[in-house]
Amino acid sequence: MDVRQVESGNEGIENGWSLQEQTIAHYCFDLAYEREIAGLMRSVRDRTSSITTVDDIWHLHDFLSARRHNVDGKYDFRYPFLIMVFAQLVKEGWLQLQELEGLDSLKRAKIAALSKM
Repeated sequence: MDVRQVESGNEGIENGWSLQEQTIAHYCFDLAYEREIAGLMRSVRDRTSSITTVDDIWHLHDFLSARRHNVDGKYDFRYPFLIMVFAQLVKEGWLQLQELEGLDSLKRAKIAALSKM
């Protein structure tokens, strides 16, 4: 089940995102999400290979619960929040600034500045 929140329709235009920027934003958002989930899956595979006790199972459960909370809260595709979302994704390494090429230069500058905080 995909729990990411996604805005659609005219919300992008109303919030200052051109149709081209909306396309780029969706692509980059999905790209970062797929990368992070792939990383999580690798981590889970590594952790499950070393499970030997019931405590190891509960630690895995706690790890997954915390990661789910983090991921669900981070991936919020609402235009008023996208600059902050992209800045966080760049900061964490799930997205590169150059992948946001095509967005307005002011948006990219804000993302770059916020990703360094």
